[in-house]
Amino acid sequence: MPKRVQLVLNQDVYKLGRSGDLVDVAPGYARNYLLPKKLATHATAGILKQVERRRELERQRQLELQQQAQEQKAALEKVETLTIAKQAGEADAIFGTVTAQDVADAIQQATGLEVDRRGITIPDIGKLGTYTAEIKLFSDVTAKVNIQVVPS
Repeated sequence: MPKRVQLVLNQDVYKLGRSGDLVDVAPGYARNYLLPKKLATHATAGILKQVERRRELERQRQLELQQQAQEQKAALEKVETLTIAKQAGEADAIFGTVTAQDVADAIQQATGLEVDRRGITIPDIGKLGTYTAEIKLFSDVTAKVNIQVVPS
């Protein structure tokens, strides 16, 4: 009886691996759980080639996404300042706050690029003035944009 069995995962399995990973597991775990639920298949030469092909396609897709993010970063850095109008009261205090959605809308108006608001990090803005926001476009691509808050 073999000590370990090599399998290729068809789906992500918690605490074991992601889809396409080659894993070594106990034969009972493979026979009783992974194989009947079709979470994994035996590692054969043909399946390993398919997995490698899928990984290469995924790597190329990630490179394309990173290149698009670099282009977006260049377009965002061409815009020197985004202007956001907010209602202001005494001592330049604004009513409400400037949100990531406000910044995303300003970017949409200025450049025509759609930026996910969840990737925008802004400081707490409570007064009129100029602030800097960071926009995460990809895992290692971040752009900085100046935001000017003006009275409406």
